[in-house]
Amino acid sequence: MGFIDVNGVSLTLPDGRPLLDEVSFRVGEGTVSALIGANGAGKSTLLRIIRGETAAESGAISLGGTLGVMEQFVGHIRDSSTVHDLLISVAPARIRQAALALKRAELAIQARDELDSQLKFATAISEYAEAGGYEFETVWDQCIMAALGSPFEAVRAREVRSLSGGEQKRLALEALFRGTDEVLVLDEPDNYLDVPAKRWLEETLKSTRKTVLLVSHDRELLASAADRIITLELGPAGATAWTHGGNFSNYHEARAARMERLDELRRRWDEQHSKLKALVQAMKAKATASDEFASRYQAALTRLRKFEEAGPPLERPVEQKIQMRLGGDRTGKKVLVCEKLELVGLMSPFDLEVWFGDRVAILGSNGSGKSHFLRLLAQGGSDPDPSSGHLTSVGASLAPVEHRGVAKLGARVVPGWFAQMHEHPQLLGRTLLEILHRGNEDRDGMPREAASRILDRYGLAGAAEQDFGTLSGGQQARFQILLLEATGVTLLLLDEPTDNLDLVSAEALQSALERFEGTVMAVTHDRWFARSCSRFLVFGSDGRVYESTEPVWDESRVVRNR
Repeated sequence: MGFIDVNGVSLTLPDGRPLLDEVSFRVGEGTVSALIGANGAGKSTLLRIIRGETAAESGAISLGGTLGVMEQFVGHIRDSSTVHDLLISVAPARIRQAALALKRAELAIQARDELDSQLKFATAISEYAEAGGYEFETVWDQCIMAALGSPFEAVRAREVRSLSGGEQKRLALEALFRGTDEVLVLDEPDNYLDVPAKRWLEETLKSTRKTVLLVSHDRELLASAADRIITLELGPAGATAWTHGGNFSNYHEARAARMERLDELRRRWDEQHSKLKALVQAMKAKATASDEFASRYQAALTRLRKFEEAGPPLERPVEQKIQMRLGGDRTGKKVLVCEKLELVGLMSPFDLEVWFGDRVAILGSNGSGKSHFLRLLAQGGSDPDPSSGHLTSVGASLAPVEHRGVAKLGARVVPGWFAQMHEHPQLLGRTLLEILHRGNEDRDGMPREAASRILDRYGLAGAAEQDFGTLSGGQQARFQILLLEATGVTLLLLDEPTDNLDLVSAEALQSALERFEGTVMAVTHDRWFARSCSRFLVFGSDGRVYESTEPVWDESRVVRNR
């Protein structure tokens, strides 16, 4: 079995900012450890160091066993790679290398069918067979059947971008857990998964004999499947690590107790420091009056010097403070009326009325049309009136949504859309400060000082001069919410808003939504977040759209309002 030892790892970013400060922890054999921390604290960077893709300035990584990796980008692959390519990327190293060599040989013989390319192709086939590639294809067949319900040969050439984010994640996870690697490093494995798939992941994590280190912000998964929680804690010299030897169910209590202990140790150190300095001053005064106190004065000085050289105890970590102020405004009582609305090929026609102040959780399996429904509303509904003031708050370019029937927004309803996959090409190549200062057609610009203040409230002051495209997924999510605040929307259309948010940010968002004077419609698979909503709209696997009295994730148990 495997293990991961991280010993004293430190790293400074190219711009001089310290990111990691002597991070140390151990992921023991057969355990599941969750790595959490503020967005931008260095979690993904630390995973890259563990994988050997980024070099640390100091410290060491020790691995026992072979390593399987799932990167964060799985779930929003948009290039022309195939299902076969995705499976190769998460295959055991020897099979992956042989499969890539075989693909290169295939392309070479297609481009130039000559003797040398034929010989290289034959060699690649032999090496792939020797590595166990053909036998491993039976594992891939099982993975694809479990994730997509089709055999390997039927879908191996299918483009990955034709799969939903959840299907991409499930397929990669099936391959990793069924593979031979003893240690798995998983970056946001639960993102884009629907709740049945999340429950499958939780059960798989609890039953696997592999050693697993994962980054996740899903509070239900952390409480259910993690053996221990490793927190990257922010500090002036970079993030340090603290390990809680339990799951998320008692994490907050353990963390509060830790903070109290740190405060108490620091208080005692300060008291002792003051006493030693007072002793030195007293001995100095006596030594001035009498030589017999000179040796005592020197001893007190030595004692104080050694005490100060040992230094104070560990400082209390920097607390992450996120303040979201989603203002909103009054609108007409009826915010949305849907009459025989049908998204072509996705659902049966349905009727719906949403009222001012409603908090509507939109539930259902991946691919059922939930995100398309939000995009239709973000464009102003089925028949948008350009003079009505309807807009998409982040200025995103949205593809038309094919539909029949009516989806009409009410008076003074201004929708703002939060994109699940943060697809905002108009923000790329621009710094956060520039985006806020210059504004756009939907949003007035603001003075730089005001822009700096709002970035600080969202924990993004340190990223003010960064390009939007270089931010972590969680930082991009926070900035999207910031833009919603700055635009003054009255209908929030949130597509998986908590997927990339760290725990503090997710809780700050829920608090801000409670104070928001407006209406919220949120697609979510976050069971913790869904419980804060008051209405539950279910997009059923049979194409029907209906309301449930509670956020039940198993459709067979949903109580429907007639």
